[in-house]
Amino acid sequence: MFFRFAMPSFVKPALLVPLLLASVAGCSGPDKNTFAPTCPRAAILGDAADLTRYRDGGGRDLTDLVLSGRIMGVSGQCKPGDTASQLSTSLQVTIQLTRGPAMTQRDAVATLFVAVSDGDQILDKKLFPVRVQFQPNADTTRLTTDAITMTLPISPNKPGASYALTAGFQLTPEELEL
Repeated sequence: MFFRFAMPSFVKPALLVPLLLASVAGCSGPDKNTFAPTCPRAAILGDAADLTRYRDGGGRDLTDLVLSGRIMGVSGQCKPGDTASQLSTSLQVTIQLTRGPAMTQRDAVATLFVAVSDGDQILDKKLFPVRVQFQPNADTTRLTTDAITMTLPISPNKPGASYALTAGFQLTPEELEL
């Protein structure tokens, strides 16, 4: 079955296109005169970019390695928050984990952190445990976390770019020494 649209004889086809464009112009989203918000800088903390975990009571030999990991990258985006004084940010962290010869099971937990800083001052830090299950035929896995969302306070004097979002592995004192 076909539907036909019968155009009234008083409507000229040449007038239909501008009329249609004008009617959908209001659906285009935010005001064209507003700029996108400036986003915080996303970075990896160099000292916490790598994870090396050895078995308890073992040495620091390859045969004692339980888990190693590396943060491969961070990516994010931001958008205006619920109010003009808020910025909604979303960050994802990509990591690679390798099962060492001393790991007896096929699952592991590595904890990541994301910190919000303003200059040298850390304003907030949250921990995110990442659980992985190594496949029977693979000792390495790569994954990207779910989006980690945060809302930051902003103002004309304090835009989103004045903040930094830093990601790293939450390391134990022993792991930091390596």
